[in-house]
Amino acid sequence: MTSIRIKGMSCQHCVASTKKALEGIQGISAVSVNLDKGEACFEGSVPFETVEKAISAIGFEAIKS
Repeated sequence: MTSIRIKGMSCQHCVASTKKALEGIQGISAVSVNLDKGEACFEGSVPFETVEKAISAIGFEAIKS
C-alpha cells in the first residue's frame, strides 16, 4: 500500500474529494483518506506525478511520504 501526505484538507468534504480524485486514476484501487493524519493510502503503482496532478487539480498538495 502506498501512502502520501495531503496538505490542505480541513473537513470531510475534502476527504471525499480526495478519495474521488484518487479513485479516478487508472491503476489505483482501495483508497482510504485520513483527515486527522492528513494522509491518503491506496493500492496500485502509478507515477507520483500522476497522483500529484490529480490532487493539485482539486486544490490540495500531495507530498511523498
